[in-house]
Amino acid sequence: MRILIWHVHGGWMDAFVRGSHEYLLPTTDQRGPWGLGRGGRDWPEEVREVTPDSLAAEDIDVVVLQRPEEIERCHALTGRRPGRDIPAVYVEHNTPRGDVPSAVHPLAERSDIRLVHVTHFNRQFWDNGRAPTTVIEHGIVDPGARYLGDLAHQGVVVNEPMRRGRVTGTDLLPLFASAGPLEAFGMGTEALTALDLAPERLVVRGDVPTPDLHAALAHCRLYLHPVRWTSLGLSLLEAMHLAMPVVVLDTTEASRAVPPDAGAISTDVDQLVRASARLLADPDEARRRGRVAREAALARYGLQRFLSDWDHVLDDAWARPPRTVATKGHSA
Repeated sequence: MRILIWHVHGGWMDAFVRGSHEYLLPTTDQRGPWGLGRGGRDWPEEVREVTPDSLAAEDIDVVVLQRPEEIERCHALTGRRPGRDIPAVYVEHNTPRGDVPSAVHPLAERSDIRLVHVTHFNRQFWDNGRAPTTVIEHGIVDPGARYLGDLAHQGVVVNEPMRRGRVTGTDLLPLFASAGPLEAFGMGTEALTALDLAPERLVVRGDVPTPDLHAALAHCRLYLHPVRWTSLGLSLLEAMHLAMPVVVLDTTEASRAVPPDAGAISTDVDQLVRASARLLADPDEARRRGRVAREAALARYGLQRFLSDWDHVLDDAWARPPRTVATKGHSA
């Protein structure tokens, strides 16, 4: 199957493009949000960069959408309307914003495009309206059980922590720093110096390539996940695959992913800080809990289950009639 998809969320895409299909990624010289292409990632050769101008001539079986604007962008570039002239599914990566209990999904009035949520929590908290919905939980390319835990540090991975603030639990980091040093990875973590923590309490590592991130995290005694309001973090699942014990704020989908014996999970931040201190002081217990974390992650978030689930959804979308092809420039 030939799939048109924009490179939006690199971590999720890293798993998605491991399937048995051909993946067409729009690519521009600027490599911006509408043309990132492979983004320098080491992906299979079936992941093919294409120029936007060439899409009208491509034989596309299914388009996988991830932003509302992609519906019109696809129509403009291919002459085919997602859900009407070309099979389409829409992946919703995010929790709703604003008035959450009443948040209406942008596809709520569409019954011709299947809406795929990445967590059961998201499916329930969005008002999906008439859209047919499915949940396909995350899949992770297994980095292996690389945990060393030789540094009594807490690893935390977050992008733009100061801008996102309470959403990512940035305000909680000084509390956890009282239990032991933090190592912060991700885009914009340099701004964490505004927390005014002593250098021995906060080591900013910045944005590093995924293989280097896994290697560095493996030295930390535990993984800290203080996020309040976001979809289930891929970095949390990757840490569990590494066999790291995890200390997790029990919000959104976390309780489904993290068994208590994998580290600690609670809405009581003081309890979590105490748990971090105990694990930092007890490397044997940390290692034991890390093994539990890895077993849980492999059981629920394995790559083959993820790809199989996606094959079912893609096959269903491709087979669903009617399938007519419009010429380029055809009006909606």
